[in-house]
Amino acid sequence: MSRYVDGYVIPIAKKNVKKYKKMATLGMKTWMKHGALEYYECIGDKLDLPYGLPFPKLCKLKKDETVIFAFIVYKSKAHSQQVNKKVHKEFEQMDKKQMEEIFSMKRFSVGGFKVLVSNKK
Repeated sequence: MSRYVDGYVIPIAKKNVKKYKKMATLGMKTWMKHGALEYYECIGDKLDLPYGLPFPKLCKLKKDETVIFAFIVYKSKAHSQQVNKKVHKEFEQMDKKQMEEIFSMKRFSVGGFKVLVSNKK
C-alpha cells in the first residue's frame, strides 16, 4: 500500500510564529490521535537559495514574514480522507477569526500527494 501525504505551504508573519507553534502542536496531537502516521511543521531557514524559484518569491513573502512547510503522512489516500474527516469534525468549533489573525487563508496552500519515492516501506 502506497503512502499518501497532505502538504501545506503557509506564509506567516514572524511575530506570529509562537502563536502558530501552539496551534500546530494542537494540530499534531489531533491528527496523530485520529491515526496519521507522521506529522511535520517546518519553518523556513534557508529560503534564498540560488537555484529554483525561492520560497520568498513563490509565496510573495514580505520582509517580516517567513514560510511554514508542513506535511502529514497517511497509509493511503483513503486513510487520509478517514483521518481528515475526524479532524475536521473536531475542529468545526475552532474560531476561524483567531486562525486568520495568525496567518491568511487566502495565501495558504494545500494539496494531497501520492508518494512517488520513499526510503520507508
